[in-house]
Amino acid sequence: MSSNVVYAVVKAGGRQEKVSVGDIVVVDRLKVTEGESVELTALLLVDGEKVTTDAEKLAKVKVTAEVVRDEKGPKITILRYKNKTGYRRRQGHRQQLTRLKVTGIK
Repeated sequence: MSSNVVYAVVKAGGRQEKVSVGDIVVVDRLKVTEGESVELTALLLVDGEKVTTDAEKLAKVKVTAEVVRDEKGPKITILRYKNKTGYRRRQGHRQQLTRLKVTGIK
C-alpha cells in the first residue's frame, strides 16, 4: 500500500461506506436530481500515514459526490405461510437507490 492513498469513511443512507475520489457508491434514495452535487459527512479520514478521527477536524472535511442516477435494487419476495389454516401471503419489494460518484475529498 502506497503512502499517498487518500480515502474517507462516510455516512450515507444509514450505512458507512469507504470511498475515495472516483469511486461509485450506491446508497438509499436521496431527494436530489441527476447531476446535482451532494455533500457527505465524514466519520474517518486517511491521508497517507495520517488518520483523522477527531470530530472538530472532521467537521472541516468535505466529501462531495455527484448524483449519477436513481435506480431500483433487486426484487425480493416476501412469503408468509401458516400451516393448516390456508393462510398464504406473497409480497414483493424493490429498494429505491441512488448511485453517486465521489468527486472530491478536501
